[in-house]
Amino acid sequence: METKMVMIVSAFPSKEAARKSALEMIENKIASCIQITSPVLSIYEWQGKICEEDEVLVFVKTSCSLQDKVVQFIKDSHPYEVPEIITLPVVGGFEKYIQWVDKNIC
Repeated sequence: METKMVMIVSAFPSKEAARKSALEMIENKIASCIQITSPVLSIYEWQGKICEEDEVLVFVKTSCSLQDKVVQFIKDSHPYEVPEIITLPVVGGFEKYIQWVDKNIC
């Protein structure tokens, strides 16, 4: 199956920050569906210090052609200095869902 869509994963400091970004991406039609998880515990090193923080993960579904816009939107609006932004190609799935994703974006 040809890759038509991607899922972009990002971590946000709060549900409110994630929700605000998600709503803007949907309203701007650069994403079709965005899921926000319950808090997850993230453990990482930042500026020489080990950190443990509750964060929420966001899963953004969009087309391959719009992935750069989504990544730029997250970079521009994210509260973190260096936000997690990981793009995963969708290489399979329910074809009607993939078509739905494509219909609901620019």
